[in-house]
Amino acid sequence: MNYFIGDLHFGHVNCLSFDNRPFKTIEDHDAVLIKNWNNVVGMEDDVYILGDISWYNTTKTLEILKQLNGHIHLIRGNHDHKHLKNRELQSMFVEITDYKELHITGTDDKKNSNGVVLCHYPIPCFNHHYYGWYHLYAHVHNSFEWNMMERTKYEMKELYDRPCNMYNAGAMMPYMNYTPRTLEEIITGADSLTDKEIEVAKRCDIKN
Repeated sequence: MNYFIGDLHFGHVNCLSFDNRPFKTIEDHDAVLIKNWNNVVGMEDDVYILGDISWYNTTKTLEILKQLNGHIHLIRGNHDHKHLKNRELQSMFVEITDYKELHITGTDDKKNSNGVVLCHYPIPCFNHHYYGWYHLYAHVHNSFEWNMMERTKYEMKELYDRPCNMYNAGAMMPYMNYTPRTLEEIITGADSLTDKEIEVAKRCDIKN
């Protein structure tokens, strides 16, 4: 099984207020992330982290990674570079890359295959978006930048009749709920956002 999650931000105290994360302390935050992860991810599952793992030092970050189930793939984020200088931490990942195209269903014919583009940063015009592919990203949290991406997605579909199946897999998103999710779970959860949340995104309300 493949799971996805981004913007974990272990140890990042400022993220509690920035994202309105519902935890009293960063220790509570970290404990829930680890518990939720291991409640759904088995030892043989693959998890793709879409960047920004930890605000801790390398030693503490290693301690956390060693507690997590599954085969972990890292799609590198802008806050990951300092940790990746450490070879032991590098060895915790199956792979480390800035961008990945993952074939999840379909045939060997790439034109007819279904797949997902993984990147820490949102790419509205991602590869194969005309052919029913999906794009999972992080980085923008639940800020006005996420609203901008939702507005772009809406305009591409409604104004230009072009598909743009891109989804924010950041841990703080309501359909993620600080838990790695399958592609299907992310799509279903994101597509069922409340009318209010969707309208705010369409307006690209910078104050939200």
